[in-house]
Amino acid sequence: RNELIKLVHQYVEEAKVSIRNIRRDSNDQLKKFEKDKELSEDNLKRALENIQETTDEYIKKLVEIQELKEKDILL
Repeated sequence: RNELIKLVHQYVEEAKVSIRNIRRDSNDQLKKFEKDKELSEDNLKRALENIQETTDEYIKKLVEIQELKEKDILL
């Protein structure tokens, strides 16, 4: 059971890294748009905040799923 829990942790950590990579790529693209004058500074700030909120939301969901799976495994 402990091995299964370790596996769950590993999968969740990989998913978190993937989400963070997507956030980084999105932020880089938005900053490029702002640099090319396709996006205003205010809109850039708003978009970056939205991306961060979405990132936090999905990481929170991953943690909740992880906790549920751990409980299932331990039962």
